[in-house]
Amino acid sequence: MSAMSHPLLNVSIEQRLRETFAAIKENEALWILTDEHGCVMLTAEDEDGIPVWPDAGIASLWATDDWAHCEPLQISLADWYKKWVPGMQEDELLVMVCPVPGEEGEVLEPAEFAEQLS
Repeated sequence: MSAMSHPLLNVSIEQRLRETFAAIKENEALWILTDEHGCVMLTAEDEDGIPVWPDAGIASLWATDDWAHCEPLQISLADWYKKWVPGMQEDELLVMVCPVPGEEGEVLEPAEFAEQLS
């Protein structure tokens, strides 16, 4: 499947959110982008967050231009709950759910994101 034909492109934000949560639950994992400095962060409306995706294919769509050197990295839900959620809350970071080119995605508090997954 070519990147530009990903099924989560060209759907409403609501549908993308639903399908993202469903896929993360089903696979018990999510994907972030990383480079030599760690995970990629985005800023939306003066709030910093970590973008997450349901699979490597759609995460790779974000790896262009300034992020062309970034690689998708899979994180298990167990690790996400245990390490990432507390760390993000401590650092006051938000979760940016499945941004796609041209759209930032839904921005949620880590606890709210975790709740939607459980």
